[in-house]
Amino acid sequence: MTIVLGVPGAGKSTVLSALKGKEGCTLVNYGDLMFDIASKRKYVSHRDDLRKLPPATQKKVQAEVGEALAEMKGNVVLDTHCSIATPKGYLPGLPFFLLGKLDVSQLVLITAPIKDIIARRNADKTRARDAESEESLAQHHNMNMALLAAYAAFCGAPAKIIVNSQGNAEEAKRALLALFE
Repeated sequence: MTIVLGVPGAGKSTVLSALKGKEGCTLVNYGDLMFDIASKRKYVSHRDDLRKLPPATQKKVQAEVGEALAEMKGNVVLDTHCSIATPKGYLPGLPFFLLGKLDVSQLVLITAPIKDIIARRNADKTRARDAESEESLAQHHNMNMALLAAYAAFCGAPAKIIVNSQGNAEEAKRALLALFE
């Protein structure tokens, strides 16, 4: 499994679009799995409410997601967040109890300059995101870098960082595709 991580607005979906239709590649969105499970349990009615769930509830849902992911076979590419900014602090997107169930071959962090991320978030009217200052987003980025290193050390997989700055999506897509050659 290849795990592609990043904060909302880094451009994960844009970069991952390079893999759509690639033979043998199955794209899976972690947030979709979380939402499906949490909405069935009546914990949330909107995807953006996931990050506001109590940490204990989030862990329960993450455990179910981990079970579903562990059953997936083939060249799975998981689209997820390295960490989630919650009202109580940053929650690891891939806690070790979940990560330990997966056969991870590669970790990829998609990132972008903070100003680009803020501009992308402001332009995205499809999501109900909380406003985040440059300072807060820089802190979130630093947390993601630390977690990326921890995830890589835990599962023994290489970690790649791809910068998706504004106007350079094609270059970021090429960098991702190179990992699958």
